[in-house]
Amino acid sequence: MRLHTWVLGMILRDRWCFVRVGLLAVALLMAIGQPPARALEIELGDAAADRIERQRAFVAGALPLPGTPDVTALPARLAALGVARGDPIFIRIFKAESELELWIRKGDRLEQLATYPICHWSGGLGPKLIEGDRQTPEGFYTVTRRRLHRAGRWPRSLNLGFPNDHDRALRRSGSYILVHGGCSSIGCFAMTNEVMAEIYGLAEQALSQGQEHIHVHVFPFRMTEQRLAAVADHPWAAFWQSMKPAYDLFEATRRPPLIGVCENRYVVHTAGPEEVADPGPLAPCGASLLAMTPPTASPVLPPPSSARRRPASPAPRVAARAPPPRCRLKRSTCRRSLSQTSAGRARRGPETPGRARV
Repeated sequence: MRLHTWVLGMILRDRWCFVRVGLLAVALLMAIGQPPARALEIELGDAAADRIERQRAFVAGALPLPGTPDVTALPARLAALGVARGDPIFIRIFKAESELELWIRKGDRLEQLATYPICHWSGGLGPKLIEGDRQTPEGFYTVTRRRLHRAGRWPRSLNLGFPNDHDRALRRSGSYILVHGGCSSIGCFAMTNEVMAEIYGLAEQALSQGQEHIHVHVFPFRMTEQRLAAVADHPWAAFWQSMKPAYDLFEATRRPPLIGVCENRYVVHTAGPEEVADPGPLAPCGASLLAMTPPTASPVLPPPSSARRRPASPAPRVAARAPPPRCRLKRSTCRRSLSQTSAGRARRGPETPGRARV
């Protein structure tokens, strides 16, 4: 009884006590009723329990992850295959299995150097559709020297070049989809720093020694008949079926297939021995190329001859100039650039001999 009287006296003496107690009660109620964070919902959705366990292991410092090859013994692993740093490479990613395969050229075929566990990737099965959907893509992508990231948050990472021609034909949007280090990702593939150092080093050396394109095939899962039959009713089943020929050809030949885009679908062809490492990027056909080209304004036709005004006096004759050099690239931007250059020369007039242009 005395304790209650003392508390009541303290409350009466402090006029702000009621306000503090009220604010504290409101904060507690909001914390109890607050729904889980959006990032947590994404992490836990779509059967991502294995990804959560790998993230926990990463935070606890339990590295390397199970199944990781010995990155400290890379020279011995290369020697065992009879290959060397700088040989052309090829990458396959399987989202459901959370695995990245790295293949390296030996003769006219590719040999598998390593299978790395992917520490984390975001989203679920299916392609990336729009910027900000937190989804990792699926399809066939290309890494070039310009897509090697040497700075930023992830200084050693590979830019997959999303969107590719197929994605652009379907009006999909996004940018900077990376294979990088660490174990957190929003739309990318996180490999841990130690594993990424090995992947990046092999990619950089291959590109510096002549390989123009490193092809990266991103599959939802290993494209076996049994796996596809199990997802026959999935909304993306038809899209996955269009990717299967590329998977099958590589399994049979151990050569990256030639892949094009026609009528918004992937078209796959067998690569010859000379194209084992660098068959080139995707080549769209006419229908897909038209879908990727933005519409242009209709040309403005000149008025009829009867409506044209005749000059009061004949225009002075101008010496004929040589036509502008022919544009090798069939692009309207190139033609505009040449026409603007010619117009600028006409306004400046002939240059004075011996006078340097600044």
